[in-house]
Amino acid sequence: MHTNPQQPPHGYPPPYPQPVIVQKRGGGCLKALLIGVVVLVGLAALGALLGGGPDESGVTTVASAPDEPDEPDEKKKPKQAGIGDVVKDGKFSFKVTKVEKGLSQVGEGFTVSKAQGQYVLIHLTVKNIGDEAQMFHDSSQKLIDAKGRQFDADSGAAVLGLRDSNAFLNNINPGNAVKGILLFDVPKNVKLRAVELHDSVFSDGVTVALTR
Repeated sequence: MHTNPQQPPHGYPPPYPQPVIVQKRGGGCLKALLIGVVVLVGLAALGALLGGGPDESGVTTVASAPDEPDEPDEKKKPKQAGIGDVVKDGKFSFKVTKVEKGLSQVGEGFTVSKAQGQYVLIHLTVKNIGDEAQMFHDSSQKLIDAKGRQFDADSGAAVLGLRDSNAFLNNINPGNAVKGILLFDVPKNVKLRAVELHDSVFSDGVTVALTR
């Protein structure tokens, strides 16, 4: 009778299975692992150079572009002086109190002066704020329209037709003030913008707006 060599005799326990030992190639896997580690380290170093480095939590951060500086706030323009405001130039302070326009003539009888266009009267108070007498003359003053054109005062018509003009060669002592009238002959359709006031023909002058 044929017996299976692996079959134990009747009445005996089966033998334990014999372990099969397979010999692994140790060199190839280890080399691949080392190459992978080197590549990862190289990539991490390159990322640190290009975008910063890891922070304390171990997370690599990318450097951001610096914020652009905020633009400085625009300087607020100072409020321009107008009718009723006191302004100063040199040794004089000025206060425009009233504006009249649309006059076709000034004076009476032999002192009448007729405008080429229309007469504009600028009423103002002039005070000497200096330490010595100063001459106030209407020829140093300018009227400015909306187009930027400048008009000279009509001294002759003011002397003849305005009794209280006080704007022709009036010498004002320190601390004193006079009320005067500047007279301008301008076109009928002119749009007034400002009057430029000077303590003399050589001063920088100060501008007073005639419209709000």
